[in-house]
Amino acid sequence: MKPMIGITMGDSAGVGPEIILKSLGHAEIHDICCPIVIGDAKILERAKAFIHSDLEIRSISTLNQAEFSPNGINCYDLDLLPKHLPIGQVSAESGHAAYKFVEKAVKLALNKEIDAICTAPLNKEALHKGGHTYPGHTEILADLTNTEDFSMMLSAPNLRVIHVTTHVGIIDAIKMINPQRVYEVIRLANETLTRAGIEQPKIAVCGINPHAGENGLFGYGEEEEKIIPAVKKAQAEGIDVEGPLPADTLFFRAVRGDFDVVVAMYHDQGHGPVKVLGLDAGVNITVGLPIIRTSVDHGTAFDIAGTGIADERSLVEAIRQAVGLVPKGKE
Repeated sequence: MKPMIGITMGDSAGVGPEIILKSLGHAEIHDICCPIVIGDAKILERAKAFIHSDLEIRSISTLNQAEFSPNGINCYDLDLLPKHLPIGQVSAESGHAAYKFVEKAVKLALNKEIDAICTAPLNKEALHKGGHTYPGHTEILADLTNTEDFSMMLSAPNLRVIHVTTHVGIIDAIKMINPQRVYEVIRLANETLTRAGIEQPKIAVCGINPHAGENGLFGYGEEEEKIIPAVKKAQAEGIDVEGPLPADTLFFRAVRGDFDVVVAMYHDQGHGPVKVLGLDAGVNITVGLPIIRTSVDHGTAFDIAGTGIADERSLVEAIRQAVGLVPKGKE
């Protein structure tokens, strides 16, 4: 049986509904999985006009009501939003609904009713206005699954990046980096890629300072204090890891094929190189959770919401990768 993938609608005032409709218009997606949209059916119905879609929207309240075919979409309808929700605007209603879509998806995944979650983008300001003060999807998922040891991995053509810190300011990020956290992220990267079928993954770890500190020339010994003990601990356990290495050349080497994954120390250090390779190709994977979760690596794009021009390729790739992470035997 093909895996069942729950696709959360994200912030309904953004491009989420449009890219979901576009993605599920690809016959390939229906060939590899049974998609279930978790959101609001009337918002999906409205978005059909934006992209001139003739897909049938099937509103369901239980998964056993789903009927799978390439010409229709099953929407697990939480019916949380007004029919005329403003498009392209931050609102508490859409922020709260985005949270509830994820909450429902997590419950279904924990109960083994769906095999993986793929998330459309949410808006952090709207999320906070809706009463849910999380930095983003990753932290919501960790909280809902009672997970303490987790990280964000970005995947793009020829490059994977996993983060030690993510949605915090640079000064706070440096304070938060410590040998235990760096070791945990190295271990998570190794476990994730091993499960994905890569035998003895090659892992590279970024430094914090320019030139990875250059033996104390830059910074205040952060590499020696925060990173080197973690790398040595992982190496002692047989993990193939190298670092800290200068970030300015490391990403070139990783894209060239020298490494299977790069451990980045903070948000922009890791996100920048991935996004240079193309916003339409990046996928966000949360590792360390008891469930599978992938996501687009772009935002809600309020400025183009409702125009029908949003590119669905990142979501298509996120669905593909979610399917690829489901244990064999579910396909």
